Formats: sequence, structure tokens, C-alpha cells
Amino acid sequence: MKVAIYGQYYQNSTEPIIKDIFMFFNMNGVEMVIEENFLKMLHEKALVDREYETFSVSTSLDNSFEMLISIGGDGTILRAATLVRNSGVPILGINAGRLGFLATVQKENIDNFLQFVIDKNYTTSERTLLSLTCDPKNEAIEDLNFAMNEVTVSRKDTTSMITVETYLNNEYLNSYWADGLIISTPTGSTGYSLSCGGPLLTPEVKSLVITPIAPHNLTARPLVIPDDTEVKLRVSGREDQYLVSLDSRIASVKNESILTIKKTGFKIKMVEIPGETFLKTLRNKLLWGEDKRN
Repeated sequence: MKVAIYGQYYQNSTEPIIKDIFMFFNMNGVEMVIEENFLKMLHEKALVDREYETFSVSTSLDNSFEMLISIGGDGTILRAATLVRNSGVPILGINAGRLGFLATVQKENIDNFLQFVIDKNYTTSERTLLSLTCDPKNEAIEDLNFAMNEVTVSRKDTTSMITVETYLNNEYLNSYWADGLIISTPTGSTGYSLSCGGPLLTPEVKSLVITPIAPHNLTARPLVIPDDTEVKLRVSGREDQYLVSLDSRIASVKNESILTIKKTGFKIKMVEIPGETFLKTLRNKLLWGEDKRN
């Protein structure tokens, strides 16, 4: 069995996880291929003392890999998705962060979870992604032009609102006066969209969510739309540019540019370990049912 390893380093919470993973896989004869920069950091911190095969670009990942193991939080998984892209390699998230919805495997009893990997006792959940194109073209978003959580437009260098003219399948929807607008996938519904009042969607729902950020139109509410909808945005404001983010990647875009957002032709597969379900994660992370009466 061959797995790819990618991660972020948090000294207090990550070191025991890294040591446990490497010890377990080495004892079980699992071939590990480590992301180049992550391995360099592991050597610098003296967490590993031998060389491993490395990868650095998405083209290095193919169907010879059982999965990619992401060590960190949800942000680490979003970065891992840019490495996996359309390779079809599933991602298993091991949570070394805090409020994570994607990195579902907790550090407690990690050996038990990794045994499920060895035994191939797991399922995968396919996650919808969004693609973004800009007219005129913007080089900053030409290569990595997709997002797993959300595409967001927001104001730049100003405290003034922007106006986001929004079309669904070329039919005019609304002009949002707001700090910005979020187009979220079901996966992203537990992220930025949720903090702005958007609804929660289970991962398998074939929908997207449009969520305004601090809208001045007090009647503007989050809207759930089919995931095969093509969304077009034209943004105007007092500044010459505004910001577009694809998950954690940010680019500046000129006013009046046309942004087209739609579902990608590929999906990201997330590994689901028995007992670690989305509904269980909701209960644990959002403290549902934490009431004296229960």
C-alpha cells in the first residue's frame, strides 16, 4: 500500500500525531510519499531521521496511491485538494486543528483509525467543487481556478460597500449592496457561509448556497440553488478593484469584470472512517444536544 502525506505544523498538537502515523505505517510496511516542503520541515524539527520519496505537484499523484493523508485542520485539507485536483486520490483528514468539519479523524486512538486504512475498511464521500473564470482574464486565478469550500467576492481597501450584480443561468437575480457575496458548496456550508447566516447542507446535497456578507438590503437572505446553475457576477464599487477568494487563495480583480462560477467536471473524494460521520461531527463541533435536559 502507498499513501501520500501532506501537513501543516503545529508544535503542541501535531508532533505526537506525526510520530504515531510514521511509526504505525513503518511497522505495517506502508510506503509513504511525503510532500516536499512538509518533509523538509519534519527533518528540520527532527521528527523523522530518514529520507522518503517526495512529491510537490499534482501530476505526481496517480491511482497507485491509496489515499492522501492530510495532517492539520480544514485549511490543510483545502490546500491538499489543490494537490489532488482531478487525480481521484481520496483525502483522509486527521485533525490537529480546532473547529474542523473536514478533518474528522481525531488524534485520540489514532492507531485504531489507521488500522481501518490498512484493512481498507472505509468509504468515500464525493465533494462538489466550484470553478471560476474571469472576463477579462486574470492570471492570478488561471491555474488554480477552483474551490472546494466557496468562491467569495469582497471589498478591498475601503470601508464602503460593493454592489454585486448577480445572474443565475443568465437571468437577473439581484444586486447585492454588501461587504461581499459567498457562493458556497455543501462542503463549504459549514465555513464562512455559516458564519454569515447561511444554512447547513449535508455533503451529498446537489445544491449551492448564495450568502451575502453584511448586506445593506435587509431583505437579502441566503439562497439555495441547484448545483448545475451557472452564476455570473459583476461587481462595482468606489475602489478600482475588489477581492476574489477561492477558499484561502486571494486575487485582486478589476471592477466590472465578469465572474462566471459553476460546478467543476470533477469531484474531491473524502475518506470516511467507520463511526466518524458528518452528523456525528455536527453534534460534536456545534454541541448539539449539549443540554441538561438531555
